[in-house]
Amino acid sequence: MTETTGTTAGRSGTGTARASSPRAAGAPAWRNWAGNVTARPARTMAPATTGEVAAAVARAAADGLKVKAAGTGHSFTAAAATDGLLLRPERLAGLRAIDRAAGTVTVGAGTTLRQLNETLSAHGLSLANMGDIMEQTVSGAVSTGTHGTGRASASLSAQVRGLELVTADGSVLACSADENPEVFAAARLGLGALGVITALTFAVEPEFLLRAREEPMPLDRVTAEFGQLVAENEHFEFYWFPHTTSCVTKRNNRSAGPAAPPGRIGAFVEDELLSNGLFGALCAVGSAVPAAVPGIARIAGRALSARTYTDVPYKVFTSPRRVRFLEMEYALPREAAIPALRELRAAIERSRLRVAFPVEVRTAPADDIPLSTAHGRDTAYIAVHMYRGVPYQAYFRAAEQIMTSHGGRPHWGKLHSRDAGHLAAAYPRFEEFTALRDRLDPQRVFGNDYLRRVLGA
Repeated sequence: MTETTGTTAGRSGTGTARASSPRAAGAPAWRNWAGNVTARPARTMAPATTGEVAAAVARAAADGLKVKAAGTGHSFTAAAATDGLLLRPERLAGLRAIDRAAGTVTVGAGTTLRQLNETLSAHGLSLANMGDIMEQTVSGAVSTGTHGTGRASASLSAQVRGLELVTADGSVLACSADENPEVFAAARLGLGALGVITALTFAVEPEFLLRAREEPMPLDRVTAEFGQLVAENEHFEFYWFPHTTSCVTKRNNRSAGPAAPPGRIGAFVEDELLSNGLFGALCAVGSAVPAAVPGIARIAGRALSARTYTDVPYKVFTSPRRVRFLEMEYALPREAAIPALRELRAAIERSRLRVAFPVEVRTAPADDIPLSTAHGRDTAYIAVHMYRGVPYQAYFRAAEQIMTSHGGRPHWGKLHSRDAGHLAAAYPRFEEFTALRDRLDPQRVFGNDYLRRVLGA
């Protein structure tokens, strides 16, 4: 049975797109969430329908303008930056259809993950897995390879079952495993290089419960038992606090219930007061007095206590992130995760680096998406962060050197210095993707400086 909504936002057809006036000196700039990327587009539009997107793309191409679709700016790279036409996502949002027989839900590309999860829950449905924040749009999250952690359940891109794509000439392609399958295979994680996604269809299942177990654990134990912890839990991740031997582990597994969510006061203390309020204050102190960072790390590593609770998936997988930062993340062959982490720890200890943010380690199963960081291999992700405004370059360079020496692939939406030459060797199907790009966008209507670096001219 297929259910549809009565709204028209995000549907094909005609409407009235909202547009800015042409760029002028001093015109408002577009900035990403972290504040490290700024763009001044010549035009900004907020289309409400696929038809409006197609008309806007065709018109911009005829005027010689590049086109990029922006999400909510949660990428740390300049993937969405343009000096041409910037398409805003907020009106291309909402539920299009629920197909319970097929186990799918279709939404407009500008729908945020928060809106998607709340809508699914209202209909008794859920994604199998997701990342740890909900502020991104679905198209931005899919296009850059957003993922959570999972023994057998993969990234958001791997949960896509269909998509609608506006190409460089204004054509609209419906893509799935049965329709335009070669485009579908690549566009599930397409970096915005193949066109503008206007709708996405996700695989969903009846809503279930997850039992979350969060507890501190010594680093030596985590590294010694990493393989076992991954194998025994549906979703396992840990955070290591540099300058300490402290980790916080998270194990999420399906539960028959009953639901036992954290109390309002306890959730506020853990998720807001400690994870955001106290941590943000400590980071600010560390920014002003770098010598204090090791002590701050010890405080942060001891601040969070063990807790267990049971709730619907999106309330377990996600948590608020109010402390702004910059991030680099690399995807490694799973067996390389602990050796790489040990090298990173040694690099921090022998240097003058002061790192207040924990290092995050997650996993994902192999998938078959051409530009997926987990393509063809079981994967572990190691993410490093620095508080916004603190010099990060030396730390990220050191981390990147270690990760690439272990065959790491950089997250497409997070900071890295890799170029097309390096990435072509890291991805077996890289040339397949770039050949499809040549066919769909030979004039590089959807190009920008970031894509020129990572995909080549």
